[in-house]
Amino acid sequence: MHFEQGKKSISRPAVRIAIIGIALGLSVMIVSVAVVIGFKNEIRSKTIGFGGHIQITNFDNNNTYAMNPIQVHQSLLRRIKSIEGVRQVQRFATKPGIIKTDNQFQGIVVKGVDKGFDWSFFKSNLLEGSVLNFDSNDLGNNVIISRYLAEILNLKLGDTFLTYFIQDQVRVRKFKITGIYATNFIEYDRLFVLVDIRHVQALNNWESNSFSGLEILIDDFDQIDQVGDNVYESTANIFSKQGNAYITQTIKQLNPQVFSWLNLLDTNVWVILMLMLSVAGFNMISGLMILILERTNMIGVLKALGANDLSIRKMFLFHSFFLIGKGMIWGNIIGLILCAIQYYWHLIPLDPQAYYVSTVPICFDWLNIILLNLGTLLASLLMMIAPTYLITKISPAKIIRYE
Repeated sequence: MHFEQGKKSISRPAVRIAIIGIALGLSVMIVSVAVVIGFKNEIRSKTIGFGGHIQITNFDNNNTYAMNPIQVHQSLLRRIKSIEGVRQVQRFATKPGIIKTDNQFQGIVVKGVDKGFDWSFFKSNLLEGSVLNFDSNDLGNNVIISRYLAEILNLKLGDTFLTYFIQDQVRVRKFKITGIYATNFIEYDRLFVLVDIRHVQALNNWESNSFSGLEILIDDFDQIDQVGDNVYESTANIFSKQGNAYITQTIKQLNPQVFSWLNLLDTNVWVILMLMLSVAGFNMISGLMILILERTNMIGVLKALGANDLSIRKMFLFHSFFLIGKGMIWGNIIGLILCAIQYYWHLIPLDPQAYYVSTVPICFDWLNIILLNLGTLLASLLMMIAPTYLITKISPAKIIRYE
């Protein structure tokens, strides 16, 4: 039976508006989810890239980059690597310093790494040059610096600069830029300069097995709390030469403000989803009510012929299902096309100093998109049940008498 026959049908434009409402609502929801998940993944990956998922450091550090050392032996590395979920363990050492050029100076943090360091994050953000090479046993003076520091200090690839380290006696090191990176995470780009870890050990007069700490990379971020607890249990009874305990902290504990901010984004997404779903649902309710009222005579005749309320309500619900499905198909097409355009062509820029990314990030999380479609379909169909209750109020006797 055709529900949309007749050139003068009032329901036709109402149904079209309802379909458009579903399509626009779903497309906005898809774009919102893709942007928020993409943004969270970008910020999270940059935070992890500079500090790992989990860090083990000396308990007596006062949250500064001038860290007291811990002693790292092969037995400790083997113990941590044996923990389920741990992908890699890498040693690091940090030391604050001041870069001085002819016209500028800038406070920085020198981060020393060794040949066991995972360079994948910095390689993906490398603009010029190459990462540090540890093939030679000679202590080189090569460094990797951020574009932010290079610009404010007027440095370029291949330039050398002096770095001053304030301690009992001021010490100076001359470094050469062999790589320039840019993560757009200004909080870290303005600080970190990567060097051979032996520079930091020599400046601090540390032994070869002394480091600022260990960075642990894991396979699944969702398991970070559980893996962090397992690492803590493996290192809780270890002490430094000074008698200080080792402390294990996840990246969420080290950067609570960043991850609290990211968690707030979830609230914004839920608000958008509820608003869009409400608007689309009310459009469908209005369209279905008009559809039912316009076909009051048909409903009365069907009842007179023996059809019960439930069968007629099912008929209208099935019709609503196809209308909702049509709107959802268009919503997916529009939403995914918009996401693809931004993903491949980066048409919408952002201020990296405010958002830590240069363009609006997009993440195609297909599981969430599927769940979003199923949730929209289910919620829309549940909203359609109430309007069909009007059918039970239609009396065939009154309709026939009126005719």
